[in-house]
Amino acid sequence: MNLKKITIIALLVVVQAAAMLPPASAQAAATSGNTPVVVQGEVVQQDGASKTYTEKLAAQTQVTPNATTNEATNSVADPAASTNAQSSQSEQSPTDPTGAEGSVPTDTQTPVDGTGTTETPTNETTVPATENPATTPTTPSTGTPTKTPSTTTPSTTTPTVPTFDASTTLGTDQLVLIINGDKMYQDGQTYTAAQPMAAKNGVSYIAARSFVNRVGLKLTYDAKTKETVITKGTDELRFKLGTDTYTVNGVPTKMKGTSYQEKSTFMVPLTSITQALGIPYKIDYKAKTITLTISSKPTASFTVTPEKIIAGETMVTYTTKSQSPSGYDIVDERWEGRQDVFTDPGTYTVTYSVQDSKGQWSDPYSQTVTVEAPNQAPVAQFMTDKDTYRLGEPVNYTDQSYDPDGNLPEANSRVWENQKGAYFVSGLQTITLTVTDEDGATNTFTKTITITDEVLYTQDEYNALFVPIGSKFLFDGGSVPSMQKVERYDTLGDVTLYRSNSPESVYSTGKMYEDTLSGKVRFMIHHANYTGKRVTMYVVATNNNATPTTIQTLDSGFGGPSPFATAAGKVSVQRYHQSAIDGTKKSSVTLQPGESKIILTELNAIPMANKTVISLIADVTSTQPITYSTLMIDTGLDPFEAAKTLTTAARDGVHNRGTYPLATKIIDVFEPVGGPTPTKLIIGDNKDDLNLTGVDAPNNTPESNAGNFGVLYKIHLDKVAPNTLITFNGRGGKYAGWIVVNGQLVELSGQSLGLVGAALNTSSEAGVVYRTGSSTESVDLEFTPAPGSNLSVNLIFSQMPARKE
Repeated sequence: MNLKKITIIALLVVVQAAAMLPPASAQAAATSGNTPVVVQGEVVQQDGASKTYTEKLAAQTQVTPNATTNEATNSVADPAASTNAQSSQSEQSPTDPTGAEGSVPTDTQTPVDGTGTTETPTNETTVPATENPATTPTTPSTGTPTKTPSTTTPSTTTPTVPTFDASTTLGTDQLVLIINGDKMYQDGQTYTAAQPMAAKNGVSYIAARSFVNRVGLKLTYDAKTKETVITKGTDELRFKLGTDTYTVNGVPTKMKGTSYQEKSTFMVPLTSITQALGIPYKIDYKAKTITLTISSKPTASFTVTPEKIIAGETMVTYTTKSQSPSGYDIVDERWEGRQDVFTDPGTYTVTYSVQDSKGQWSDPYSQTVTVEAPNQAPVAQFMTDKDTYRLGEPVNYTDQSYDPDGNLPEANSRVWENQKGAYFVSGLQTITLTVTDEDGATNTFTKTITITDEVLYTQDEYNALFVPIGSKFLFDGGSVPSMQKVERYDTLGDVTLYRSNSPESVYSTGKMYEDTLSGKVRFMIHHANYTGKRVTMYVVATNNNATPTTIQTLDSGFGGPSPFATAAGKVSVQRYHQSAIDGTKKSSVTLQPGESKIILTELNAIPMANKTVISLIADVTSTQPITYSTLMIDTGLDPFEAAKTLTTAARDGVHNRGTYPLATKIIDVFEPVGGPTPTKLIIGDNKDDLNLTGVDAPNNTPESNAGNFGVLYKIHLDKVAPNTLITFNGRGGKYAGWIVVNGQLVELSGQSLGLVGAALNTSSEAGVVYRTGSSTESVDLEFTPAPGSNLSVNLIFSQMPARKE
């Protein structure tokens, strides 16, 4: 062979050798382990050529490190995304089990007959915890940990996989994944996924079955729908090959990327599956690990009924609840401290645990059960100041009842029989008291006293002297019309009455009343719902001025919804007077030009059931005209739109509505009252006390305020004689209400001994308002007629009899 041929052959050998060797930079990267990492879709070099990996990562991801571990928290859109040798592979289409379209991914194998759903084995290998996963060959298995030799020498061209000590996961709920790798570490073991974690378009993908097996859930394949099904307890996730959505219990959810098949392995976005399964995780970018917190243990809980448990008496019911997040059957349970009947009072701890079919026990769930001692019956006891009384002599009772358990309520726990303030029939009188505690146990005590034939007071004398203020007694109501009337001087205060009371029984929803008013306005609203459905009432205030306006609420009283008109009206008057005394209802609201707001919101706080009544009395004030609209509309409708569009309902022809100026009446009585001859002051009769006149604003028709409901009477009695009794007597029918006497709220119709009902039911019943002492007094009264009651009424002034010993 000549020299020329030898030279040509040598040159060809050199060229071929050069073609087979990698570039120096690539070889250096491979041997040094500087593989690129994808974070949010960008490849970042780790060799420090322009920026270090840490600097570039911090600039792009803005990850906040954990203060103790220096690990980044989950603030990256897809924090685990990284390059992988398999990421450049083309995606395969969903396949048909029959083979017409290719092969089904091994992670989602179909059943033999090609129908229904089946579980499939894992495609994982396991490496002992002590071996370096970077240097250990893997062998396909069913997921059972196996030991393999660790003597293999890695190729100098294979990138270095980060070293991780799998033993750190022993006995924990941690699953550790390696970014760009196929290793998974759990409970001290090393597992190899069917495919390494891969990055496609900045999204990290994992092998679905390999991951789900480690999480402890079930993965099946639905051949009919060609979906991979992951089951977690009662929740079901469905993934389909080649789509970027999955369903959670039938609800479609967007994934960060499109699922695909890699070498017969079904790959899904990591962050999508962890979010769907509710698995928290942390990322350590320096160590290239993702640590997931996984708990596959079952959970257990229970409730105890009844709430009140009595020692030796109550049969306790335990209602249990348990589940396995992996969907395994609950096969066993364990109780500690459980008793169906606790024999002794005290505090007990009851603990419950369950075990699933995989042998895992739940964490113990404990509750504290308080067991009370058996209830002891109350003791009824009372005494009288004497055992023998004259006719009409006051009997003083001292209630000495008690409950050994200390739960004897003051109200509604005592029932008296034949208990009277005085007796007017001689002979033996048996008095009985029955007391009831909060547990329903009762006890009765009886005492008998003797009433002699001697008279101390007559019935009328006793009533005048001793019936309590706020209670009532019977008298000769027929004598009232002929009583002399006191001389009165009436003046009117500057407040406008807005009375919305017709139709009183509302059969169709709509606008009840509307007017535009300024200054001080008193609302009197009283309506019954007869629409056959639930409705809500509102007062809508609208500012049609060019400047803002503030509405101040001064006093307010609301009653209802109640099935009884008298009860609702009585409560509204009581609360109205009380708010004026203590000032608790004051508030303000500002309306911008053209703005509407709801005021007096107690009215709309509770919807009205059918055949219920509401009643409202309230004082407000504004510096500019405000349009006020009273609405009764279907619950849930917009009151502002209703105020704009509804027309005003027709009146009922019996009751009253309208706008009435000067709606505070000031009555001064300067002459002495309370002498030997009884006298009276009449309210609401339209003779001695004239009705206010006004206008029905929507119809622009004149109106008379029958009964003067909504009018506030301020009565000043300048000289009330010593030993004078002031009583309240209804003349128009049943009356239930309140009156303020020298700043104190007094019931006009309280329950009285021997008389039924907290109302003045007839014109022969009188409510005790006030008694003067041994000298002349001035007395101030404030009174407004209670909606639902009847006018007219009288205040009667009479001299009391002398007291006797």
